[in-house]
Amino acid sequence: METWDAIQARRNVRQYKSDPVSDDDLNRIAEAGWRAPSAKNRQAWDFVIVTDKTQLKKLSTVWQGAGHIAGAAAAIAFVIPEPPDERRRVTDQYDVGQATMAMMLAATDLGIGTGHSSVGDQDKARAILGVPEGYQVAYLLGVGYPADRALKPIRKPNRRPFEEVVHQGHW
Repeated sequence: METWDAIQARRNVRQYKSDPVSDDDLNRIAEAGWRAPSAKNRQAWDFVIVTDKTQLKKLSTVWQGAGHIAGAAAAIAFVIPEPPDERRRVTDQYDVGQATMAMMLAATDLGIGTGHSSVGDQDKARAILGVPEGYQVAYLLGVGYPADRALKPIRKPNRRPFEEVVHQGHW
C-alpha cells in the first residue's frame, strides 16, 4: 500500500477477527514506533507487545474505553517514565502520539487494524505488564484484522470540512 493510501485507509478498529497477527508483523509495527521522531531524540518510550488472551482480557479493564483490547489479536502498551515536570510530560505525550500514529500507519499498510485506548488504572496496568515503579502505561493499542471490512481508502471520511480546519497564513 502507498503511504497516502494507508493514511486514507487508517481508521479505529474495535472489532477484530480471531486470526493471529504474526510476530514478524507485530515487530514491524513496533519498529515503526521505534523509528518515530522524539524530542531531542530522547526516545523515552518502551513498547510491550502482548498476545496472551488472558493478559489482553485483563488489560481491557484498565479503562472504560479499553474493552476492544480483549478481542484483539495483540496489544501494544506504550510505557514512559514518570515525568519530572510538566514540560517533560507534554513532550513525552507528544512523542508517544507520534509513535502511535507511525504504528497505526504501518499496521494499516499490512492490512491490520488498530484501536487506541487510554489507561485509567495505572497500578493495575503496571501489574498486568510487569512495569516497574517510576513508569506509567500511557496508552494501549489494540492490533488485529478488522472483523467488519478490510482497510481501504475512505473517500468521504466523517471529518470536519477541510476548508473549516485548514487556514492559510492566518486564522
